Amino acid sequence: MKHIQCPEVYRGKEKSLFLAGGISNCPNWQKDLVEMLQNTQLVMLNPRRKEFKFSPKAEKEQITWEYQHLAKATAVSFWFPRETPCPITLYELGKQSMTSKPIFIGIHPEYVRKSDVEIQTSLIRPEVKIIYSLENLAQQIKEYSGN
Repeated sequence: MKHIQCPEVYRGKEKSLFLAGGISNCPNWQKDLVEMLQNTQLVMLNPRRKEFKFSPKAEKEQITWEYQHLAKATAVSFWFPRETPCPITLYELGKQSMTSKPIFIGIHPEYVRKSDVEIQTSLIRPEVKIIYSLENLAQQIKEYSGN
C-alpha cells in the first residue's frame, strides 16, 4: 500500500482509492481505514492533512486537491461519521454515483442523513452495498483489491 496525503500530488497510474468523508469536527477515521488496508496493493488518496491552517488560499488549495484526486482515483470510498452531516461528501457522492467508477459506502448507524444516502444510492447505484462500520468497509475494499 502507498499512502498519498494532501497536499502531496499523486501522479501514478496504479489502482487507487480516494478516501472521501468527514474531515472537520470528526475523528480521524482516515488513519484507521489506512491502517486496516495496509496490506493491499491500493494507493490511498487521503485528503486529510497532517495540519491545516485555514485561509481562503488554503481552502481553495484543499478543494482543488480533492477535485483533482477524485478524478484520478480508480475507486472511491465514502465514510459518513455521526459527528457531522458532511455536506461536501454528500456532493461528492452524488457526483461519483453518476459514474461507472467503483464506489464503497460506509455509514455510521447514527449518521443524521443515513436514509438519504441509502435511498439515493439504491436509486442511482443499486448494485452498491452500503456498510455500517469502518471495519466492514475495509473488508469490502480488501475484497475489491484482491486481498
